[in-house]
Formats: sequence, C-alpha cells, structure tokens
Amino acid sequence: MKIKAYLTLLRPANLVTAIADILAGMAIVGFLWNDCSPILLFLSTICLYGGGVVLNDYFDASIDRFERPERPIPSGKVSEVSVLVFGSFLLGFGLIFAFLFQIQSGFIATAIVILVLTYNRFAKHNSIIGPIVMGMCRGGNLILGMSLVAEVKTNQLALAILPILYIAAITMISRDEVHGGKKTPLVFAGFLYFTVLILQLSISFHMGNFFFSFPFVILHSGMIFPPLYFAFQKPIGPLIGKAVKMGVISLIVLNASFAASFGFIFIAIFILCLLPLSLVLAKYFSVT
Repeated sequence: MKIKAYLTLLRPANLVTAIADILAGMAIVGFLWNDCSPILLFLSTICLYGGGVVLNDYFDASIDRFERPERPIPSGKVSEVSVLVFGSFLLGFGLIFAFLFQIQSGFIATAIVILVLTYNRFAKHNSIIGPIVMGMCRGGNLILGMSLVAEVKTNQLALAILPILYIAAITMISRDEVHGGKKTPLVFAGFLYFTVLILQLSISFHMGNFFFSFPFVILHSGMIFPPLYFAFQKPIGPLIGKAVKMGVISLIVLNASFAASFGFIFIAIFILCLLPLSLVLAKYFSVT
C-alpha cells in the first residue's frame, strides 16, 4: 500500500506532461543533440517535477489534514519525514541527471529547484506571486529541454512566457478547487488561456507552420475551455477541480503545438500520443 501512496505523491499523470515539456523545448531548438543522451533530461525532469509535487504535500500537510484528509500524509499512509526525504532525494537526482547532461542544463535545473522550494515554502499562498513562481517552474522546464544545444537564442528563451502564463492561470483557479470561489479568477484564467493560444498561432504563422499547429490549438481549446465555462457557470469546488485537472493534462497538447509550430509535425504527434497515457493515469492518481 505504501508504494501506491508514494505514487500518489508523485502525480504520475503530471510527470508525463513534464516529459512533454522537454520534447517541446528540444523541438524549439531544432531537435538535434550531441553525444549526450537526452534520456538524462527526461530523467531530470521526472525527478525535478516529482520532487516538487512531493514536497508540495509535505509543506501542505497541516492544511490537508482539514481540507484533504484522504491524501497520503494526513491519512497516515506515509510519514512527513519520509516524504521530506523522498522529495529531497528526487530534487537531488534531478540536479545530478541535468549536470550529467551538460553544465548549463545543471544550472537551469538548479534554478528550477530554487523556484520549486520558493513556491512550496514561501510563495504558494500569495495570490499574485504564487501563480507567477509556479509558472516560472514550468517555463524553466521548457528551457531545460532547450538546453539540448549549447547556445539558446534569446527569442527561443522568450517562448517560456507561454507556459508561465498558462500555469499561472491554472494555479490561480486551483486555489478554489476545494471550497469553490468567485467567477473573476476563472474569467482571468480564460483570458490568459486565450492569450497563450493566440501567441502560439502567431508564432507558427511567423515560422510558416500555421496549418501544422492550428489543429493542435483547436484541440487544446476544446479541452480547456468547456470545463472552464462549466466552472464559471457554477464555481463550486468539484467543477473548478475538473477545470484544473484538464488544464494540467492538456499541457501535453500545448507542447505538441510548440513542436508543430517549429515544423516538427512527427514530434508533435509523438507528444500528443502521451495524452492517452496521462488521461489513463489521471483516473487512478490525483492530478492536483
């Protein structure tokens, strides 16, 4: 039973989206690599993301005892100390795998760890800073995929603003998934979603790959806007939770759109094939 508890802490469905980040980052810089195996980057992102969400439960243990008593720590399935050790080891291995790939990847991973700890320990409960820091964690993960090459261009790095905006929107509305909330955050989240999708289409048009990315953007819209609309109609916890869940999982489609925007249609399709896996895992393990 403890194995399932630790898997629950890891949010397996979310780990798949982190791998999609790396593939998207690789596509942005040309999907070429040297003798270093990109598997190291996949292992790094799995450990970094896993460590982040595990420590999230550690720092939220006192709150979860009242709001989510079914979670591994408050339910007594795992101890707080073991969760702290587990999360710390994961972040450590995430750094090791990144540095083994190349030095600049290690520095990016270090920045991600700092952002993760800042969010979990200090920024999470700030309604403005929290979503931004969380978004920066995801933006850093995209950049980690770009570290496939030795030199990343400034305009490529600037693309990290898209996952930052997207995750900031999800983080903002996730605050109300337990008790429900107001409609205003949902409206603002919808605006940020729309901004990200328009920017992606603009990028693909500029790159001459508009018709490659358009189907992915339409699919993405169809996944995120309906649950967001239903939550807006009735902003109760369960409906907001569904909007958050679909927003997280559909990150895979966002990353597929990135790959398509840069002309890597087969990589985009490969990334999209991760979606069914994430959806299946989401049926058995919590996403939020």
